[in-house]
Amino acid sequence: MSEETLLEFPCQFPIKAMGKANLELDLLVIEIVRRHAPDIKEGAVSTRASKDGNYIAVTVIVEASSKQQLDAIYQDLTDHPHVLMAL
Repeated sequence: MSEETLLEFPCQFPIKAMGKANLELDLLVIEIVRRHAPDIKEGAVSTRASKDGNYIAVTVIVEASSKQQLDAIYQDLTDHPHVLMAL
């Protein structure tokens, strides 16, 4: 049974995670994403603070090889207590 997806693999895919700004969320997100996509390229990570600076969004662009890989990344991100949301 194969799951349908509109993506064609491999592809460049942005993964965004959000959490409190007082944590080193960027390092945490990179560590989690690297478990499933070890070849994160230089310049593939960006961060952006919320308007009031209380929250931070970390975006990592990965070379996704399958839907299962993306599902595993999102599962690990959402399972972590410091990650409030993953998109």
